[in-house]
Amino acid sequence: MAIPKALLLTILGCAFFCSAALAARDLSDDSAMVARHEQWMAQYSRVYKDAAEKARRFEVFKANVKFIESFNAAGNRKFWLGVNQFADLTNDEFRATKTNKGFRPSPVKVPTGFRYENVSIDALPATIDWRTKGAVTPIKDQGQCGKYTLSRMIQYLSQLNLPKLFYIRTLSIAGCCWAFSAVAATEGIVKISTGKLISLSEQELVDCDVHGEDQGCEGGLMDDAFKFIIKNGGLTSESSYPYTAADGKCKSGSNSAATIKGYEDVPANDEAALMKAVANQPVSVAVDGGDMTFQFYSGGVMTGSCGTDLDHGIAAIGYGKTSDGTKYWLMKNSWGTTWGENGYLRMEKDISDKKGMCGLAMEPSYPTA
Repeated sequence: MAIPKALLLTILGCAFFCSAALAARDLSDDSAMVARHEQWMAQYSRVYKDAAEKARRFEVFKANVKFIESFNAAGNRKFWLGVNQFADLTNDEFRATKTNKGFRPSPVKVPTGFRYENVSIDALPATIDWRTKGAVTPIKDQGQCGKYTLSRMIQYLSQLNLPKLFYIRTLSIAGCCWAFSAVAATEGIVKISTGKLISLSEQELVDCDVHGEDQGCEGGLMDDAFKFIIKNGGLTSESSYPYTAADGKCKSGSNSAATIKGYEDVPANDEAALMKAVANQPVSVAVDGGDMTFQFYSGGVMTGSCGTDLDHGIAAIGYGKTSDGTKYWLMKNSWGTTWGENGYLRMEKDISDKKGMCGLAMEPSYPTA
């Protein structure tokens, strides 16, 4: 049966107008996203080398925003994501880049004591937040620790058309989170033992603690940072030896502002033991910080699955429980206040995996005073 000419024209007309409307909406959406990218660039002082690089980064930004919005719209989650300083990086780039991370897992662990072993779990406080006790300095920002900023390094490597494996191995050489984690734990025990909260120098660790596993912006280990502080007779203040986000020449002879007597490792894969330690002082913790949910975490209690390939050092500064009964660890990060909950992170506590959320129970340690 032949379709009447008038009906056919009507159908074709509708199809044309519908496709035109969809195209106009896509163009409008893209224009809005372009404006959003420009605002984001201004907020984070991001500058690209040319129009082609800007176009590539815009596509990454757009894909990340869609992922974030889709994640948040799904509902039934205990945490949410946000557009932050990492929004123009693919997750592969973020994972590979230790300029924002830099923890190097210890190849050999020498057994230490654990002074809280005989503490009863029942005797511990139900919640604790060392910020309220004045044992936590404000959030710091490790920035792009290294000779080159992240964007410059990515731009350079992308021009060489090298194999992706080389790209990732080259990017994974930098990061000084280990210094920030160790300093946060040291600042905490110094406050607890002396009553004085002193912001200590991460840069002294980056510049001077380079004769063992720790290698400045190329990564390190919190236990080795504690060893250096002990051997060095203490650590100077941040004001005396400010952070530069780059490897520098060690300024020997800096006056010590605080010291520690030793350090201990929390028994591995034991969140109950970690709770005993955190109830008494801030603790250095290593996690796998490579998932997209970690990259864009903005608030709430992080739950669900994540990796255990430890690559990032943070500090456990408390624990608690939400109104719906979700238990969490309170963590201090070193990515500035635009990431997470004004720089802090809450991660689900006492999960079925003994390694803890993102491996947080695998290698915790703390200084002693």
